[in-house]
Formats: sequence, C-alpha cells, structure tokens
Amino acid sequence: MRVELSDVTLDVEVSGEGPAVLLVHGFPDSHRLWRHQIPVLNAAGFRTIAPTLRGFGASDRPEGGPEAYSPAASVGDLVQLLDRLDVERAHLVGHDWGAGIVQGLAQGLPHRVLSLSLLSVGHIAAYRQAGWTQKQLSWYVLLFQIPEIAENWLAHDDFANLRDMLAEHPDVEEVLEPLRAPGALTSALNIYRAGLPPELVFAPELPVPPLPDGFPVLGIWSSGDRFLTEYQMTGTSERVSGSWQYERVEDAGHWFPVERPESTGELLLSFLKSHS
Repeated sequence: MRVELSDVTLDVEVSGEGPAVLLVHGFPDSHRLWRHQIPVLNAAGFRTIAPTLRGFGASDRPEGGPEAYSPAASVGDLVQLLDRLDVERAHLVGHDWGAGIVQGLAQGLPHRVLSLSLLSVGHIAAYRQAGWTQKQLSWYVLLFQIPEIAENWLAHDDFANLRDMLAEHPDVEEVLEPLRAPGALTSALNIYRAGLPPELVFAPELPVPPLPDGFPVLGIWSSGDRFLTEYQMTGTSERVSGSWQYERVEDAGHWFPVERPESTGELLLSFLKSHS
C-alpha cells in the first residue's frame, strides 16, 4: 500500500492482526527484506508494518540534498506512519540502518515502544568503541560521503563493486534494480551523508545517551558479517537501561534475515512473544 505522509509517500506492507511490529530495513534494501519473517509473525498473532524508507525502493525520493535523508527525517516518517495506522505502541525491529533509525525513535519517544530488536547494528557508542578493527571495516563509510565518486564507483561495470559488497545477499538483482533509476543511488547514499559523517565514526568519542528504560532490547549479530564487529553489538549491553538479550547467528553474513530466514524468524518470534 502507499501511505502519504507530510513530506513523502512510502511504500508499506501491512498485514496481520494483533500487537504491532514495525520492521525497518537498511541499505540498500526495501521492505522485501522481511518477506520471510512477516508470515511467521502474522501466523503467531502479530500485525506487521514494513515500510520502505524514503529514498529507497518504490518510496519517494525527496529533493533537497542529504539533509532530506537524515535519520531524524526517517524517524519522523515512522512516527507519522504509526499515527496514520492508529498504532500507539509497537515492537520495533531494525536491520542495518533500520536498527539505527529505530533506536532514534526509541530515544525520542520511548512511550511508543513495546520492545526494541537490533539486527546487525548496535548502539553508536559501542560502534565507536569497537577499536581499529571496526574502523577498518567501516572504510566504505568514508567513500560513501563523496558525491559522484561514490556513485560512479558503485555503479561502474553494472554495479560490480556494489555486487561485491552484496556478495552474501540472496536478492542481489532485486536490490539493484531500483538503484538503476535516475537519482536512486544518490538518494540511498544520502542516508550515510546525512547520518554517519566521518567525525561520528573516526573522531574522539562524542557523548551519546543510552537507550532509555521501559522496554526490553534484543541484539542479533551474525558471525560472517564483513562490515561489523561482534563487540559493537555485545557492547550495546552497556548502553541499555532496561533488560538486554543477545543472540548470535552462525555461518551467515550481514543480510541474515534473508540468508537465515528461519533462524531469524524464530529468534524474533521468541523474543516478541515473551514481551507481549
């Protein structure tokens, strides 16, 4: 369905009945990332809301440069979406950039949160304190900041370099297709340019508040992740005010929701059922 908000119209999949679960994808995906988990959650009595973020897939790509794609803008979209669907409180689930965005929602409006599930990406303070190994794995963050150069490098030779970055992703062709549209790759990269400037990754630590109390937090990391260390997830435990649960998915890369769909569904369902 298409849901019109104040700034953008988002492509959203809504299904099922029961407590709401908001599923938020990351770069460079769409709500298709969750297609395996949605029927599992629906069958267990949850209503799923899976938006495609602004700048991605079939959702709008607003003009205005990187600032139009800040994580705060996406948080605002999600709050409006919940309001449009008459959802007062929801379980928040995010993968990759989606994990950062749902953390922003939880920081700003903790009373709207039933639980928080972070897939792959933990708290930014743990990410910053994960040492030089994490900084080396984050090399692409610097590249993505450079307009035109990043786009040309990723798209060259039929997206050869982006294909290499997505090597473990089972849906490479489906992910690449929307990025072929004029301006689509820039819109997707703008989330890095607005939300993860180099100083946030590489400069001396800036104070970042912990996740507030009032809801449980689940962290899931996969052993084959080529972009993120385990510590940036396990270290999130020190930035959680409420209860914390950590799960590790073996033999899977960064996109484990589609690489290991059954394991991901089981972990999410177990956590959500225990906190509903």
